[in-house]
Amino acid sequence: MNFENQRIVVAGGAGFVGGHLVRRLLEQGARVTVLDNFHTGSRATLAGLEGDRLSVVDHDVCAPLDMACDLVINLACPASPEHYQADPLQTWRTSVFGSANLVEMAQRHGARIVQASTSEVYGDPELHPQAETYWGNVSCTGPRACYDEGKRAAETYLLDMFREKNVDVRIARLFNTYGPGMAINDGRVVSNFVVQALRGEALTVFGDGTQTRSFCYVSDTVNGLLALAAGRGLQGQVFNIGNPDERSVLEIAELVRTLTGSAVAMRREPAAIDDPRRRCPDISRARQRLGWAPETALRDGLEMTIADFRGRLAAGAT
Repeated sequence: MNFENQRIVVAGGAGFVGGHLVRRLLEQGARVTVLDNFHTGSRATLAGLEGDRLSVVDHDVCAPLDMACDLVINLACPASPEHYQADPLQTWRTSVFGSANLVEMAQRHGARIVQASTSEVYGDPELHPQAETYWGNVSCTGPRACYDEGKRAAETYLLDMFREKNVDVRIARLFNTYGPGMAINDGRVVSNFVVQALRGEALTVFGDGTQTRSFCYVSDTVNGLLALAAGRGLQGQVFNIGNPDERSVLEIAELVRTLTGSAVAMRREPAAIDDPRRRCPDISRARQRLGWAPETALRDGLEMTIADFRGRLAAGAT
């Protein structure tokens, strides 16, 4: 897909990943409409992007909507456990009802839709690394289920719309994206460690810290989403978009301490309920079908992330 002059709706476009994505689309000449209810997103994310090719609409995707579009990219839903567990009912509604409203709008206008799903659909995986064919090991009753099961249900609805209504649906399962522009109170491990280290506070480690994650720098995630949106013959396909560089939480804590020059201690807290023990994507499908793989090394990405947080904290951001 050539994005120039394409009418693109980005739901959740005022969020962390959304802001980076909107910038890239505008650079490529797209006409972008951002839909966001600003529950976790911020208008500041889109600062400096005003112009006749960008519209920002305050809208909760749980409510029906209609607007002309060639492409819909759905990023709408809090992604941090701290935020999505704060209002689990709304999280589930956003994942399921919001996705249904957006795919039905795409159907009416003959548009394709890229759904940002999540590695959380794999739950606490028993298969490692996780390929798209893995069905997952998810608790449907625990405190994370509003997000995990909401995203799984959204995938079901969208793929049924592909099979039954021939809507051009593409699904990206995102793995732990990080980078400049994350909210100070984001609540995920990278932002927590960086903010705590820069403030001279002890780094909070939940559990024994041996649990692993695979962190993907935000520009790499955006590249993956755009490759999925633009590719030919990808209807009804699901792709892992993440970095297979698997690290333990303790490794991340030590690296953040080194890169910030902080000698803060670590404070241990009980493990979170249903927290996955291991998390690492198999990206073979994305390499082969999208020609995509992450390019940013963890150390380089963390250095850029730390510099961004350092500047914002010095300027008084809260």
